[in-house]
Amino acid sequence: MAIPETFKAALVTKSGAENTITDRSLPPLETGEVGIKITATAINPVDWKLREISGFLKEFPLIFGTDAAGEIAALGPGVSYFAVGDCVFFQGIIYKNNFSTFQQYCKMPTHLLARTPSSVTDEQGYGMSAPWDEGGDKAGNGKAVVILGGSSSVGQYAFQMAKLSGFEKIVTNSSAEHIEFLKGLGADVVLERGSKDATEDFVAAIGDLPLAFVYDAISAKATQAQGVKILQAANAKDSCVVTVLPADSEAEELGKSHEPKVAVKAIWGAGSDPNLLFLSEPLMKHLGGEEGWIAKGRFVPNRTVVVPGGLGALEATLAKNKEGISGRKFIIKPSET
Repeated sequence: MAIPETFKAALVTKSGAENTITDRSLPPLETGEVGIKITATAINPVDWKLREISGFLKEFPLIFGTDAAGEIAALGPGVSYFAVGDCVFFQGIIYKNNFSTFQQYCKMPTHLLARTPSSVTDEQGYGMSAPWDEGGDKAGNGKAVVILGGSSSVGQYAFQMAKLSGFEKIVTNSSAEHIEFLKGLGADVVLERGSKDATEDFVAAIGDLPLAFVYDAISAKATQAQGVKILQAANAKDSCVVTVLPADSEAEELGKSHEPKVAVKAIWGAGSDPNLLFLSEPLMKHLGGEEGWIAKGRFVPNRTVVVPGGLGALEATLAKNKEGISGRKFIIKPSET
């Protein structure tokens, strides 16, 4: 197997523009890099949100896509741990076209890859003290945590990591159709969204345990405010709402206006960030391979919906993602293009 001289990629040429399918090539692999044939890549809200924010992106053309799985097609100098033909999953690097995933091939540094277990398909494979650190699997002992948006992709992963970190009670919410599935993944209490997940319902579910924090996997204006109210009603001192989008100003003011004071903190968890390699490298090692958490059933990948048509179906799939998808993740296969 080798990387072809040219292959198909989806380019966004300006802010707000749709993807254009075109030919491109990769530069030579550098030390510690591999070339990957992308067999499955997930669609995330960030892929359409960023391009719609006028003036946010400065350099074009851009290739989006960050969650992917594939097959190693070529090895760069100094690579010995992986071999051509190995199946891997990884987080691509946004804003760097050679490392993003809405294309048929990309390259990646090996320290950001994990082997896909044989029991997991490419469609499935594509963050307190870390559970792999000494004592990290007991970091949440005697504490509760609330995850808002448990059926979302981020929500499912957040409470599974909380489970690995030993939290005594994990409380989340979702639509009725996903309640039993989320309990199967390790959530202790799943409140039905919109009817049984008012602030008092969360507080009742937490009980007498101290609430460590609220993780808001949705991070809309309403959910950030809800997170603040839950922490204040539970009298959670020195705590915060963790968001995946920028902190909402009204939620921040609400957190300051009542006791106990609650901070709203946004975290952008790009695994390729050099400042986060102390997390991303061991995470990939513990997730992947035949002895990793996924293979042993301790961490379950998202359920997926595969959309046929390869890169040609990208725009329609982005539109479907924008309309909303619950409990699953859309996947396209660039190699089908």
